[in-house]
Amino acid sequence: MDLDLRKLRYFVAVADQLHFSRAAEELHIAQPVLSRQIRALEQDLGASLFVRDRHGVALTDAGRQLLADAGPLLASAHAVRRRVTEAARGSRRLTVGFRAGIAVIPAARAFEARHPDVVVDVQRIEWGDQAAMLLDGRIDVGYVRLPIDGTGLRVTPLYTEPRVAVLPAGHRLAGEKEVTEADLAGEPLVWHADPSTQPTRRPHPDAGYLVRGVDETLEHVAAGRGISFLARSATVFYSHPDISYVPIPDLAPDQVCLAVAASRTSPVVDDFLTAAQAMAETTAECGNYEMWQLGGAAAARHG
Repeated sequence: MDLDLRKLRYFVAVADQLHFSRAAEELHIAQPVLSRQIRALEQDLGASLFVRDRHGVALTDAGRQLLADAGPLLASAHAVRRRVTEAARGSRRLTVGFRAGIAVIPAARAFEARHPDVVVDVQRIEWGDQAAMLLDGRIDVGYVRLPIDGTGLRVTPLYTEPRVAVLPAGHRLAGEKEVTEADLAGEPLVWHADPSTQPTRRPHPDAGYLVRGVDETLEHVAAGRGISFLARSATVFYSHPDISYVPIPDLAPDQVCLAVAASRTSPVVDDFLTAAQAMAETTAECGNYEMWQLGGAAAARHG
């Protein structure tokens, strides 16, 4: 039995809303049609996906499992459509996503030397977009920072880099040669939504500001709303007159990885992964990540 992607999209809409009428409005279809499609999907799978009673709509265990699996599957289908469309246009293009502070240009140059017919596009991504953009095909390869939801992805460690504490310029420890986690314990922390991703083992109250990227983090810290932690490459890529970066050696290092959708099989993608890994290994042997990143940043600005 083949899984009907249209029914799967209908299921996700109901699962997100837990309300058939609202889901039908979102999908621009009549509610009876939606109900019939969900019943048909349940018959296809031989499992009840929702509990419907006077209290409302809730997912069954089978429904929760399908919802967990549906996202990567639908994203993969969308990525296939995108790649087929590009191929029909005769496009030879590789889109590489990267997190702030990671230089893509050195690996891109090495790859282009072997594939002069392929255009390498680069696109900056934020923490919450890493997996989604790989799964739905907006990017082909991603330079990502852990943690990342690896469902439906192949994730390969590339290198680690130390972290720095990000402090307001007027902070009592600004300008120190280094600080410890204990020095900063209890200070409000400017971080993105998921506190489980915080690298520190010390308790920090939530500063109460939801940030999506480095630029927003720096602005909140500069305003004195809290402290934060970034990979050391931030000191190369981002300067701010009201920010002080201080090394924090006892903080767990930041892990940079290469990621690609597990369903993606492409010699071109594999060749880029090889080029990126070779570039990282060469740089590690030279012990010169900061100079590599600085060169990559300059090339990215002018390329």
